[in-house]
Amino acid sequence: MGISTVLDLSRAAPQALGAAVGPQTGPWLVRLAQGRDSSTVVSTPYVARSRSREITFQQDLEDWDRVRHELVVLVQRVAGDVADEQRRVTRVVVKVRYAPFTTSTHGRSLTGPSSDITAIEQAALTALDAFSSREPVRLLGIRAELEI
Repeated sequence: MGISTVLDLSRAAPQALGAAVGPQTGPWLVRLAQGRDSSTVVSTPYVARSRSREITFQQDLEDWDRVRHELVVLVQRVAGDVADEQRRVTRVVVKVRYAPFTTSTHGRSLTGPSSDITAIEQAALTALDAFSSREPVRLLGIRAELEI
């Protein structure tokens, strides 16, 4: 669209930008570039609300015992990320993309905020058990929602 600077963005037609990036987002970006947004500027650093990992398999996983094993590997990685930040998990969401490229998610809350890998793993496996389809899996992911 020929927009490469904030000045270019501030001069863009809101409706034209809206047609390209969305009817709400386009005009909002123009207002933001013009300094007309009502958002409060804060100096506090951004704090992530979650940590996640996912993997796309080269070959679809048809064996759901293997899916469970791969989920545990992802849990260990996410739990390590959370531990490095000295944060606690409140909820775990598992994402499965099946071979025909349909994606579903299921989540489970922990009984209380925790950094215990066993609690995180149990919540993830319980969420995985909520998937009724046992179709081949193309992608597997886990998101740990963190205590703020």
